[in-house]
Amino acid sequence: MNEQSGLTNADLRRLLDSAGVEVVGDLRIDLISGGRSNLTFDVRDDVHHWVARRPPMGGLTPSAHDMNREWDVTSALVDTPVPVPRTVAIDRDGQYIGAPCTVVEFVDGQVIRSVDDLAALSDDEVTASADALVKTLADLHSVDYTAVGLGEFGRPEGFAARQVKLWARQWGIVKTREMDDVERLAAALAERVPEQARSSIVHGDFRIDNTILAPGDAGSVAAVVDWEMAALGDPLTDVALMCVYREPVFSAVLGFEAAWTSDRYPDADGLAQRYVDATGADLGDWAFYLGLANLKLGVIAEGITHRALAGGSSGSAGAERAAEATGAFIAAGLRAIS
Repeated sequence: MNEQSGLTNADLRRLLDSAGVEVVGDLRIDLISGGRSNLTFDVRDDVHHWVARRPPMGGLTPSAHDMNREWDVTSALVDTPVPVPRTVAIDRDGQYIGAPCTVVEFVDGQVIRSVDDLAALSDDEVTASADALVKTLADLHSVDYTAVGLGEFGRPEGFAARQVKLWARQWGIVKTREMDDVERLAAALAERVPEQARSSIVHGDFRIDNTILAPGDAGSVAAVVDWEMAALGDPLTDVALMCVYREPVFSAVLGFEAAWTSDRYPDADGLAQRYVDATGADLGDWAFYLGLANLKLGVIAEGITHRALAGGSSGSAGAERAAEATGAFIAAGLRAIS
């Protein structure tokens, strides 16, 4: 691939060599189509099959593209009940690639991104995949993060309050127009942050297309991917985000009809109840968590358009229009907390 793609054969070979990884024959690199976040590449030599990821080429919102964070949490989870790809090599500061980059083993399986992908599953398989997704999230939230070496991964105390501030601040970075309701929602959330919350590893971007289902078994998750927004924090932020992603307007953010927005999946209330059944957890001030999830997605939608206007959309169709969903998410957040 050429330099404009974000990853060249020569640079990647140097990174793999630095990690002691033997490259057999020529490297073949293909940009995996789709996606609004980090650039993802299919990488092969004559023997191995890997996946490489690096941030977009422009218009960055730093907290949303943290490759070092993705590497650290994935490495720690390898031998836990949470399935993740095995890590291979990392360029933490861009010494080899020109930007932070991770390489992990390829995981074979089913990636369900669009409604066309979902059409290959029976109704029973769709239900089984939803159950598997919720179980995997529950397994993640039950991991003893200190025991797996992530005790210094972040500060779980005050996580929700920091999230409100973070996404309000990110709005100031990526906004393409003024929208007073964003500030209204952030201010309202800041006033009702829960005083007490559980602490766990949180994925920060959990939905069906950020998992790989096992080959031929939609009821089993082979790997959870896209960990660049992971943190130590309040697990209910993960649950609410998974539920808010079910909103049909999320398809406008992705630029295609997303599988996770299909009415073949359980609705948001059904997903939340599945999580409660799996964990015995209390959903607390659920309206707050829904409001925060909508704020986050509204800002992310705006950021996609911001990157597209800056020339960093990774070739994704319709990225310039993703911000059209921002207003719907912010309005839903205000309704949730009203």
